[in-house]
Amino acid sequence: MDKSQLIEEAIEALRDFEVGREQLNERSAMTLLALLQLKPGDDWARATNPMLGTRAIMDWIRDQYGVEYAANTRETIRRFTLHQFVIAQLVEENADQPDRPINSPKWNYRVTDEALEVLRHYREPRFESEIERFLSDHLSYRSLVEERRHMPKSVLIKAMVEEMLPRFAPGCQVAFIDDTDHKHGVIDADLLDDLGISLKAREKAPDVIAWDERRRWLFLMEAASTHGPVDVTRKNELHDLFADQWNDAVLVSCFPDRRTMQRYLAQLAWETEAWCADTPDHMMHFNGSRFMGPYGR
Repeated sequence: MDKSQLIEEAIEALRDFEVGREQLNERSAMTLLALLQLKPGDDWARATNPMLGTRAIMDWIRDQYGVEYAANTRETIRRFTLHQFVIAQLVEENADQPDRPINSPKWNYRVTDEALEVLRHYREPRFESEIERFLSDHLSYRSLVEERRHMPKSVLIKAMVEEMLPRFAPGCQVAFIDDTDHKHGVIDADLLDDLGISLKAREKAPDVIAWDERRRWLFLMEAASTHGPVDVTRKNELHDLFADQWNDAVLVSCFPDRRTMQRYLAQLAWETEAWCADTPDHMMHFNGSRFMGPYGR
């Protein structure tokens, strides 16, 4: 089996796992093959699942498939391939140390044991039943994308502003709201200027930005029915966008209900908060030295 055939098979395997359309490409296929340590000529039954960092994945692709990605492609692989693999529960992060700091050079990925067992049977008659079993136990990335696309984002954002903030940040000022049709945008330009916030990168802005003057807390809130919650990738993006305000930032993932939140629990970044509109009096806290508040102080 030559390398082009194995890459095509990897793309088809990803299609069977119902990843997003943006991941049905050679980059994602070779990333999967690197994680499985499959070289051209190898049979799928030989797949393994070692823990690999992004650099090791790129080196494997270079050495075994002759494709050398530029150094800045590392972030592309992480954000637009590995991130979606993790959400689909095809891949797990830091199996050896789940609480590893996000800036650690030891950050790694590996194919889950459940997905590995399925992939080892690719091209075999039993693969169809194995993938059906996997998908029955794991929500696919594609199904999550479709569900988020059809959720009423504006309803959830309305609850965030009218239910969550009055309970947990009474008296705060809302500076920015981004709704489905982008009708709102900047609510208080002067406040944003006072806080030193520039939103030129509009597509990366959180759904709601609010300022608690009394405690000097900057709430950066995501409606998880749209872009997803504050996972490690999103936390890094927010850090870059709000680097000057990071010491004041409180990151909150907001969900319409607990059932939706449960699907994302494994993805939520440490030192963030989670709130559900169906239980508005409660906030879920993910690690850290205090219940809620900025962690950069």
